[in-house]
Formats: sequence, structure tokens, C-alpha cells
Amino acid sequence: MTDTNRINTQKPAGRQLWTVCGVVCLLLVLFLQLAFSVRQDSISWDEGDHLFTGYMMWRHDDFGLNPEHPPLVKLVAALPLLSMQLRVPELQHRQFKLEAFLDGRNFTAWNYSKGILFRARMAVSVFTLLLALLIFFAAREMFGAAAGFIALTLFVFDPNFLAHGALVTTDVGVSCFIFGSIYGFYRYVKAPSVKRLLIAGGMTGLAFASKHTGILLLPMLLALAICESLRRDAGGRRARNFARLTGAFIATALIGFVVLWAFYGFRYSARPLSLSLNPPLTTYLQQISRPFDARVIGAIAHLHLLPESYLFGLTDILFINEIYTAYFFGTIYPHGTWLYFPGVLLIKSTLPFLILVLTAIILIATRRLRCWREILFLTVPPAIYLAVSMSSHINIGVRHILPMYPFLYVLAAGAAATLIRTNKRWSYAIAILLLWQAFEAVHIFPAYMAYANEAWGGPANTHKYLSDSNVDWGQQLIAVKRYLDKHRITKCWFVYFPEGAVDPSPYGIPCNFLPTTDTLWWLNVPLHAPPSIDGTVLISDGDLEGFEFGPGPLNPYEQFKRLKPVAVIQHGVYVYQGHFDIPLAAAYSDDQVAQNLLDAKNAAALPKAQEAFALAPNAVLPNAVLGDVLTALGHPGEARPHYEKALHLARTVQPVFQEGWVPAMKAKLATK
Repeated sequence: MTDTNRINTQKPAGRQLWTVCGVVCLLLVLFLQLAFSVRQDSISWDEGDHLFTGYMMWRHDDFGLNPEHPPLVKLVAALPLLSMQLRVPELQHRQFKLEAFLDGRNFTAWNYSKGILFRARMAVSVFTLLLALLIFFAAREMFGAAAGFIALTLFVFDPNFLAHGALVTTDVGVSCFIFGSIYGFYRYVKAPSVKRLLIAGGMTGLAFASKHTGILLLPMLLALAICESLRRDAGGRRARNFARLTGAFIATALIGFVVLWAFYGFRYSARPLSLSLNPPLTTYLQQISRPFDARVIGAIAHLHLLPESYLFGLTDILFINEIYTAYFFGTIYPHGTWLYFPGVLLIKSTLPFLILVLTAIILIATRRLRCWREILFLTVPPAIYLAVSMSSHINIGVRHILPMYPFLYVLAAGAAATLIRTNKRWSYAIAILLLWQAFEAVHIFPAYMAYANEAWGGPANTHKYLSDSNVDWGQQLIAVKRYLDKHRITKCWFVYFPEGAVDPSPYGIPCNFLPTTDTLWWLNVPLHAPPSIDGTVLISDGDLEGFEFGPGPLNPYEQFKRLKPVAVIQHGVYVYQGHFDIPLAAAYSDDQVAQNLLDAKNAAALPKAQEAFALAPNAVLPNAVLGDVLTALGHPGEARPHYEKALHLARTVQPVFQEGWVPAMKAKLATK
């Protein structure tokens, strides 16, 4: 039985020339959008970490600085820096994430004037350009040249890929190679050959080496192999097809793991001989709440079946999956919600894309689109990816489901091309949707990250539903500097979301910075926060919404949510003017000073802890720190009431966001 929608893609030489010119023009448009937009974006949350660790991989074969992600994207990002004379931080052998983020903070700040960030961003944009080509080729092969151009145009003007396509992060890289692997396997299934199998396996390995979610290719490929072997047109050859496809799946997986090992230099140890992981993998495994997962990873490590750094990253994912909060539709969830990613798809996807996907569903349901092999290869992978994502508690951005989009763009383009073939008048409607898609990208330039479609009020309202890298990843410092210069503001206060991971000093921001969760827990230099402040106050969306501090009384900047800002910078930084009392922020600042003094065994810790308690007597941290100081000074009786109060507050004031304090306070009280 022949698939009814498959068409001949052979074209005369003249038409092929026009095809090449059209593709090149669209790729040029894509590249220019990426290049001009990232020149207006300051460094975002993860980029310093990725860039520094990639540089250290090249220079010292060190895969253990932050093994949270595999090496491929980081290596590509750091490649243009190898010929430069750069100032490099000296390792201090801290906890792996602290070491990588703080050294990355210094590395990018110290070398900012040399243009290292733009070089790295242009290097990683190669993944976006390659993905664009793969989308075009896949759509053209599956549904014809018209579908190829429709899919490519949709992708070129996708605000989400434009937001992340040239950032030094792993999301677009893994999207590229997951799609490349599935497309390669599709081509092998159509016309089996060793060459096509090697390409599919190579792409699988590159996905493994880009991000740990690349491992989801295994269930995707297996599901597709099973579906293909069970297709009705296989006839009496089902058993033979099943054996061949099973062998192809195994070969693809094995090739992929060989490629993965190659990126670690076929070395098990994460770090060079003179260095070790901090903490060791065996210690870190003990923090996972599910013993079975820890035993499996431990057994794989014992047998050296996968690189130590890769296994450490898997462990880290399992650990942080249990501690991440999520902001969704104005509510902060302590451990995420399964509704998050379906909601993100509806909010962050463009309406032209959603209309075309709905059209594809209707055409499939009415059997007007019956390329069953193509439909399976374009629906099974994103369905598996979405199902796994919905079970995850790491709900921090559309970037985590970007691998779904290439498949759906090709499917949507196939549906559009099918309509055009049935009636040429459909081409006008499709053209309008493509122009609408292009308008979306042009209209929001360069603030792509805050995009939301019109049904949800556009980017000005994204913050009502989503936060973190859906809106604000700290990328607005250049725009903030322009705003302050334009309004001649030289004295101001700034609550800057990623300041623990990003040093804002190279951007010339004249503000005094106020505490965030990351400056409190990561930086050793306290940010002074007085109980009251006057003048201009800027607050990043992530801190305004309480994404990390927690909701209501846990957020020291909660009052600003009830005030109308005088300006909003790139949809992610809110500007207020006036007199404001911020006692909880001041208490957190004093507690950090007290803790540092306590660590130095300085008796001045007591008055500082008492100041913090006086500012916020009904907060957990001031009570806990004062109890610690009194205990260290030999006054356990005076410390006990503060521990008891901290325990009571943790149990009664937003308890699900303070659950970590409960066992800590119980342990302290048990020793009194």
C-alpha cells in the first residue's frame, strides 16, 4: 500500500536553484535576527557557567567543574576563545556548582571588554542554523518543497528559538540533534543502508553529548521501530522487519554511546588526576530520595559503563527535580505541576503555529492526511517528550520543551501543503499565517524571551502566567543601562534576579544591589540592604513574583506586586519610585553578615543577628541564625526559644516552601 500524500521531490535544475536561493535567504534572515538581538542582550543566567566550563575542558580536560550538562555545546561555545589572551580565575575547589558558577561569573566579567560573549554566542548559533536546514530537508522529503519552505519560515520567525538560538545554553543544541536523529532514522527506515544508520547513530550521540534529555531518544527510537514493524503494509515480512529494526535500534544506540564517550576522551574520570569531584559521586547519590535510582546509577558507575561526569549530571538532575519551585498562572508551586508544560505550549507558541497544528490534527482525524509513517515519526517523539516533561518538577521555561517544536513545525507544514494541493486558494490563508508569524518576531524584537501570543495578552502580560526563562533570565542589563542614562538616574536600587551567577559590574549599572536568594546563598560578600530605601527601585520579574524566595510573607519584595511601576524594561525589569520599607530584605542582609562573622568566630555576630531579628522577628531565618549565634557563644538556653519559633514559623507560614527548615530545627532542638 502506497502512502497517498507522498510526492515526488525531484525538480528541474532551474527550480533547484531557486530553492537554494530561497533557503539561503531565510537562513540569512535567521542569522541576522540572532546576531542583532543577542548584541542587545546582556549575559543570561547559565551562560557564564557554560562558557567557563567549556574553556576549562579545552585547556585542562576538566569535565567535572559542573557536570550538570554534557560537553558538546560548551566546547563549541568556548572554541573561539582559545586563541585569545584571557584572565582565568584560579580554582578554589568548592562544591561543583558553586565553583563553576562563581568562576564563570568572574571569567565573563573580567573578559567582557574582549567580546568573548558575542563570539561564543555566534559559535553556538550554528546549532540553530543546522536545525533550520534539517527542518527544511525533512519537510521537503516528507511532504514536498512547499512544505519545506512553510516549515522553514515558521521556524525562522519563531520567537522562542530566536530567544534561545544564540545563547550559550544547551536547549537548542539538543533540539537540533534529537530531531536530526529521528530524521536520520526515518531515512534509514525508508531505504536501509549502513551510511544512513551511521548518520542516525552519530546524531544520537551528538544529542547525548548536548544535554541529558538526549537520552529520551532511546524510548523514542524504540517506539518508532516497534510502530514501523507493526505497520499494516509490512505484510508477511513483519517478523523480518522487526528483527531488522530491532538491530537498527541497537546499532543506533551503541553508536550514540560511542560518540558520547568520544566527547569525554574515552576517559571515565570526570577530572584530571590531580583533581576530584566535589562532592564525590557516591556522596552525591545519597541525596537522591529514590534509592532505586541511586543504586542503578551507582552500578553503572561501578562498571564504568558511562563517563563519571555524565552520571554525575544525571544524579544532579534527579536531585534538583525534587527542590525546584515553579511559577504558573500567578501561583508558586513548591515542586512544579503537571499542567505547566501544556500551559507553556499554549502561551508561548505563536497563534499561526497553533492554528496549523490544529489543522494537522483535523486532517489526520478526517484521513485527509494519511502519510502514516511520516505522521508517526512526527508525533511519537514530541508525545514522549511532553509526557516525560509533564512528570518533571523542573518547571522553569519553554526552553525545556524546545525539542518538540521541530517535529510539530514539519507536521504543520505538511498539513498546510496538503491543503494547498487540494485547493490553491488555501495558499492565501497559509501566506497570511506565515506573514503573521513573521510579524510576531519583528514586533517583539529584541525581547524575544518574554514572548506570549495575543490570546494571553502578548509579552506585556507573560509575567501573569510564567516567570524565570519565559520572561526574565537577567538579559536586560544593556536595556537597563540605556533607561538609566536616558532618565539621568545615577542613584538607584536594583533587585537583579541572577546576580549570584552574573556580575553586573561590566555593564555600568550605577545602582546599589539588594539581596536575592542567590546572592544570599552563593556570594560571600553581603549586599547591604537598609530597612528603608528611597528613590528609584528596579526589580527583576523573577524576584518580584517570589519565584525563589516563595510567596507572600516569604518574599521581601512582595509589596511591590501591589504597586504600579513607572516603567517596565523589556517586559522583565520593573521600575518604581518613592519611599519603601523593606525590613525582611534588610534582615536577610544582616543575617548573612552575622553568619559570616559566626564562621570567622567573631563575637560581633551577636549584635548583627539581633539586628536582623529585630527587623523581622516573625521570619524563620532571623530566628534560626540568632539561635546559632547564641549556641556558638555558649547560651543554649537563650537559643532554644528562637529555634522553637523558627520551627513553628516553618510549619505554619507557607510550610511547603520551608519544609527544609523543619528537620534542621528539630535536629538543633534535639541537642539542647
